[in-house]
Amino acid sequence: MSSDERNESLRRAALQYHEFPKPGKLEIRATKPMANGRDLARAYSPGVAEACLEIKEDPRTSTRYTARGNLVAVVSNGTAVLGLGNIGAAASKPVMEGKAVLFKKFANIDCFDIEVNENDPEKLADIVCSLEPTFGAINLEDIKAPDCFIVEQLCRERMNIPVFHDDQHGTAIVVGAAATNALKVTDKKFEDIKVVSTGGGAAGIACLNMLLKLGVKRENVWLCDIAGLVYEGREEEMTPQKAAYAQKSDLRTLDDVIEGADLFLGLSGPGVLKPEMVAKMSPQPIIFALANPTPEIMPDVVKKIAPDAIIATGRSDYPNQVNNVLCFPFIFRGALDVGATEINDSMQIACIEGIAALARATTSAEAAAAYQDERMTFGPDYLIPKPFDPRLMGVVASAVAGAAMESGVAARPLNDLKAYKDGLDHSVFKSALIMRPVFQAAAQAERRIAFAEGEDERVLRAAHAMIEETTDKPILIGRPEVVAMRAERAGLKIRPGVDFEIVNPESDSRYKQYWQAYHNRMSRRGVTPDLAKAILRTNTTAIGAIMVHEGHADSMICGTFGQYLWHLNYVTQILGTKELHPVGALSLMILEDGPLFIADTHVHTEPTPEQIAETVIATARHIRRFGVEPNIALCSHSEFGNLNCMSGRNMREALAILDSEPRDFAYEGEMHIDSALTPDLRDRKFPHSRLEGPANALVFAIADASSGVRNILKSKGGGLEVGPILMGMGNRAHIVTPSITSRGLLNMSAIAGTPVTHYG
Repeated sequence: MSSDERNESLRRAALQYHEFPKPGKLEIRATKPMANGRDLARAYSPGVAEACLEIKEDPRTSTRYTARGNLVAVVSNGTAVLGLGNIGAAASKPVMEGKAVLFKKFANIDCFDIEVNENDPEKLADIVCSLEPTFGAINLEDIKAPDCFIVEQLCRERMNIPVFHDDQHGTAIVVGAAATNALKVTDKKFEDIKVVSTGGGAAGIACLNMLLKLGVKRENVWLCDIAGLVYEGREEEMTPQKAAYAQKSDLRTLDDVIEGADLFLGLSGPGVLKPEMVAKMSPQPIIFALANPTPEIMPDVVKKIAPDAIIATGRSDYPNQVNNVLCFPFIFRGALDVGATEINDSMQIACIEGIAALARATTSAEAAAAYQDERMTFGPDYLIPKPFDPRLMGVVASAVAGAAMESGVAARPLNDLKAYKDGLDHSVFKSALIMRPVFQAAAQAERRIAFAEGEDERVLRAAHAMIEETTDKPILIGRPEVVAMRAERAGLKIRPGVDFEIVNPESDSRYKQYWQAYHNRMSRRGVTPDLAKAILRTNTTAIGAIMVHEGHADSMICGTFGQYLWHLNYVTQILGTKELHPVGALSLMILEDGPLFIADTHVHTEPTPEQIAETVIATARHIRRFGVEPNIALCSHSEFGNLNCMSGRNMREALAILDSEPRDFAYEGEMHIDSALTPDLRDRKFPHSRLEGPANALVFAIADASSGVRNILKSKGGGLEVGPILMGMGNRAHIVTPSITSRGLLNMSAIAGTPVTHYG
């Protein structure tokens, strides 16, 4: 696929993403029932009047009786949108919707995006200020400099709710966290360093202001822009904000002032910092080249000049990505939860300290599992946490909330900050972002994933997405001419043998090696050489398994058609060992209120107590791949010994097996599903349960029950399935089901693409 074709494919995919299944990225949903006349009478007239009167009596109760306390306005006039410039308010709407989605997904904050046709900063400020009765906070976005400074200042002065310009302060906070840790690595101090910066826009000025608050001396800051050094008396391209950093100097260019710089801060454009300039910087220079998508200097160029340099960029394909999503959802979360009247310096510095401390902390077992084979130890290549580190919500939001209370701007102080942090930690996984750690972990290795049904259009689309979005290498088993024809018919600009490896069952140079390997495995189980030859010409599941067995692929995915146990038979024959054997099939159901794991859906139709216990142990192991702490319920028709049925007996025996050794996860049984998912009900029936809160995994005594629950959640509960994940096979094979989508196959490729240490 050519570069132009790839770009066009990405463009079409982005437009389709925004258009289907319904236009845009947001919708409004009711949070209260509206099922009968009684509900209507309370939601609207006459009952709504009671809430109105309470708010009239005490306006602070608006956060109690309305959504205002968790509602943020993302406001823009479209004058400085991404790298697109002044494209206007209407054209900025996709970006603002996207920002609102990030608020919701990362911090469960509701947003309205508001695009305003007003370029006069004072009039724009008037409009924003008039919104205060509706919103709990304001996020200003993509407003050009210097207008953004005026709008923010006026709004902060006149409004009694937080006003935050993320382009300025969000960037400044993440830069501040990265700089804090970079100085720790280099054993330097803020008050001693020389800072050279390029870019006098909103983000650049805000970053410099933040560095001063962190201890950098004003006289040690050298600001350059398109006209060169900002110096006293300069008139070209000047603003009051730049003038605050004017130096009394005869030097005029970036090359003139870079000598001896400890920190280069780039928020300008590509290629601004030249290699010869890097050579003039201090030993172990810190270079933050944050222009996107092409930084001021590429990291590999820096390393050739200064191998000991510490580098950060705005890109995800290099270490130390400076990304505002590390900050803005969580600073708003903390501010809203304590009813902060503003986001002040103390709160911003607390945010910096929280982000920086998280990078320095020992990596949690959950985060380490989610980002396998990636070095997540504090140092030059790990200054700030990963954007999808699940600990960010609790650490950053609680730090911000604490600072708001200490600085006296919290209208609703919390009684117990630790309990607040614990609550945030428990809620963070209630979103579809649960798959992100898996993708991040998979990105740390280039694993070869063989798809047995390579001619299936869903597989082709998944392979196309893998090539564009991941580092994994798809291997498609199928006839090249059929694969090429179907890819072209689907409008996919990928071709076998060019963009991905193809294995032709009808003609492959390794055919003799493959059928002989299969025959060696199966010769004492009734498989003759002729039968082995026939199977390795026609059975793509067997071909995929042999590829893994022979080391030509790292994992395989099959099952887009056919019966699960048929595929499992060949996977087990070829890849099964004394250590590796199918334990159970685990399905992750991503629901509106969070993830729910279901097992065993396919492997054992009527498992023995020993198999149930083994499934529970494997389920706990795999749940932790997603950064979730297992809370497993053993489900049955019987409940805590009240019936002497088969499922009850088997579950009680499985429980005894589990209890025979210490376990590092929570489990309980046997119980009904409603008791597993409803703690109050469970506590009434069995007050001394070992589970706390709702179970996040259900293990069943028979496959009919687990499969039925899985299908009901998919068909009627709006659940998105990831899986089934084949447990016990060392991540060497996974068998999906015929209902899987191309996106589901991509998710499974990420699971298969994760390097495995102790998962099986």
